[in-house]
Amino acid sequence: MSDPILFEASDGIALVTLNRPDKLNALNYALIDRLMGVLDEIETDATVRAVILTGAGDRAFSAGADIREFVDSVRHGRDTAVRDFVRRGQAMTARLEAFRKPVIAAVNGLAFGGGCEITEAVHLAVASERAQFAKPEINLGMPPTFGGTQRLPRLAGRKRALELLLTGAPFSAAHALEIGLVNKVVPHDALLPAARELADSIIRHSPLAVGAVITAVARGLNMGIAEGLQAESEQFAALVPSRDLSEGLDAWISRRQPNYAGR
Repeated sequence: MSDPILFEASDGIALVTLNRPDKLNALNYALIDRLMGVLDEIETDATVRAVILTGAGDRAFSAGADIREFVDSVRHGRDTAVRDFVRRGQAMTARLEAFRKPVIAAVNGLAFGGGCEITEAVHLAVASERAQFAKPEINLGMPPTFGGTQRLPRLAGRKRALELLLTGAPFSAAHALEIGLVNKVVPHDALLPAARELADSIIRHSPLAVGAVITAVARGLNMGIAEGLQAESEQFAALVPSRDLSEGLDAWISRRQPNYAGR
């Protein structure tokens, strides 16, 4: 069997590809587990500063969970379904959301169900003009389970999110841009170059500062403003003794480009 995740890195950017194109890159348990393992590898690799996540083939980013596999878990009962399916999917999206290196989704086609939830969870997203999104779980008699009932309302607002969640209607890349699900929409052939350009504009900065911003935002979204400001303060305080902060300040005073070391 082919690897469900393809992984290559160059110039500080890892390209991670969901690799089940014959199944529209459906998220089976093996793919999710392998993706989590790849993220573990990337996290400890100092040469990788950003991640681009995309789907194999021209049809789909990911059409969502592997329903046939999920059905088998449901047949084994509530505890098995929650353990094998819900907790695994929620752990994946939580990992992507809290990852200290920026993760950019390059949405190359269908992003339904779990594929849409990945897009919601990652830090940034660029969509092909061919991309199409949907929250179709309602058609199966269930709510989204990988975080979609929580993250989409935070991005789109309660009423716009509920319309999508309760109807299951597909929506375009242009609408995804309008509601804040993606950052930009580009011609299909420009998708990966646009995602890489976005990554390049981030990795020129201190990796410590980038990680601090991501962590402060991810934590603060789930807190009141006072607690969020404390999280922001903690992230700054952790950088005070770092070489990167000294280098950034010295470079600004000297009117030169900083040379960050990530420590």
